[in-house]
Amino acid sequence: MPRFEPHPDRRPAVVTGASSGIGRACALALVDAGHPVVLGARRTERLEELAAAVADAGGEAHALRLDLADPQSVQAFAKGAVEAVGGVEVLVSAAGRNLPDTATDPDPDQFAATVEVNLLGVQRLVGLLLAPMLERRRGDLVFLGSEVVRLPRVRNSAYVASKWALHGYVRTLQMELEGTGVRASIVQPGQTLSEMGSDWDPEVTAEILGEWVRWGVARHDHFLRPEAVAAAVCAVVEAPPGTHLTLVEVEPERPPGPLPAP
Repeated sequence: MPRFEPHPDRRPAVVTGASSGIGRACALALVDAGHPVVLGARRTERLEELAAAVADAGGEAHALRLDLADPQSVQAFAKGAVEAVGGVEVLVSAAGRNLPDTATDPDPDQFAATVEVNLLGVQRLVGLLLAPMLERRRGDLVFLGSEVVRLPRVRNSAYVASKWALHGYVRTLQMELEGTGVRASIVQPGQTLSEMGSDWDPEVTAEILGEWVRWGVARHDHFLRPEAVAAAVCAVVEAPPGTHLTLVEVEPERPPGPLPAP
């Protein structure tokens, strides 16, 4: 791990879903930019390992358990974050839940559990961290969306519905925050190589991927790396005052191949 150098513009940050994938990459990118970071996720052993590695490299990171499906956990996390780093200026909401399902024969409890994590828990955390940002007249709320808002996928109804709802929530938040100095932004990645979906049954995964290809939502087999998405998140956070990157779409580029015949 590279050695981190302190940044003169210290902006305490919170990253959810920081134990792996995009969340972990975002946390490391923010630490690399010189900001103290609070790491939130359910897998605290991973967070503690990451925080220790960051400290060894000269950065500042704090590991706190966070379960977005548990309102008490969200409240305790928000309180602990402020105690750890002071006034939070950046929230990167990267945690998410995605399990295969079917819209024609749904499991209401599983559907609700996905919405609880991807939407309701996010809204609760924003409600706990936003007021001090408004008082300071500065802050960044960055939400990891998904290209499913533009290209819905079959056998993914709860995830698609929750991300559509999150998109609508953030768009409304943007309008209400205009002129406050607090920015709300969406970073909307395409297919990304992460642990999400790694616990799906392989046969179900193969079946679903075939359906996605049939519906034209998988144009090629190249995936983004989490660090690419984290770079977009940092670009949003580091945009100069007076600039608001409201929606940033990040898609994997198809690897170069032979030019088409004339």
